[in-house]
Amino acid sequence: MDLRNGSTVSDFILLGFEQNSPSTWALLFALFLVLYCLAMAMNSLIIFIIWTDPRLNSPMYFFLCHLSFLDVCFITTTIPQMLIHLVVKNHTVSFTSCMTQMYLVFCVGVAECILLAFMAYDRYVAICHPLSYAQIMSQRVCVRLVGTAFFGLINGIFLEYMSFRNPFCRDNHMENFCKAPIVITLSCGDPQFSMKVIFADAIVVLLSPMVLIVISYVPILTSILGRAPSSSRGKTFSTCTSHLTVVVFFYTSVMFSYMNPRSTHGPDKDKPFSLFYTIITPMYNPIIYSFRNKEMKGAMVRALGRTSLAQAVSV
Repeated sequence: MDLRNGSTVSDFILLGFEQNSPSTWALLFALFLVLYCLAMAMNSLIIFIIWTDPRLNSPMYFFLCHLSFLDVCFITTTIPQMLIHLVVKNHTVSFTSCMTQMYLVFCVGVAECILLAFMAYDRYVAICHPLSYAQIMSQRVCVRLVGTAFFGLINGIFLEYMSFRNPFCRDNHMENFCKAPIVITLSCGDPQFSMKVIFADAIVVLLSPMVLIVISYVPILTSILGRAPSSSRGKTFSTCTSHLTVVVFFYTSVMFSYMNPRSTHGPDKDKPFSLFYTIITPMYNPIIYSFRNKEMKGAMVRALGRTSLAQAVSV
């Protein structure tokens, strides 16, 4: 079925920051470019270090590597377009480009939600069942769990259909990038059914992993608090707080964007949350896991040492 059949809208106009002055555009462009480059560099560094350092060959870092990969994909689907529209005067995006961007955001977002839940389960097994950890979290199991996280590829097709099932003949203005709640409100007819389905899907996709995270962390906290104060207790608690911090930042911003009532959606209202989980969260994740993790900091020092040694030998 042609989703554009009967539609009088061939493209969308991104409002972005068009009400700001040119000097503000330049400042925002520089800011977003720096944040984008930092997020790309830090996440790429984490991926490189985990893949090259044999001491980080554990399920926790295997999941962290894929989390960084998802963060790279997430910011790449949204930020470059924002940077382009801050430079050029043409703020239109084609219907096909909008659909493609929304699908990629759906896929990566759902995958990250599920992966965060599996990371919580990994911590539960490591802390509460340490003797069986290697057997339970084998390499085959970890690969299957990561593969399951990409259920978003299928779920994205369903969400894409619900977002574009109605023709578009209303106002075609939206915020900095295409997002389901805004796109649905621009469609003709009554978008209430699509909004309810999107809301129900968000409940399943967001709250189901959150339930697994809560179930995993209740025995984890009980086990940690039941131990005598020691260096291992502090290390375990630090690892768990890093993961919980990432979960809180990501889930809070996504839930405010996709689980709000229809009347609360709008470019100005959704913009802070959209910018937060598309820019700040992917940049903040590697900071949390690198500066709060002694093993990651040690791996970075070893990587820098190998680089310096290789440069010295080449000279």
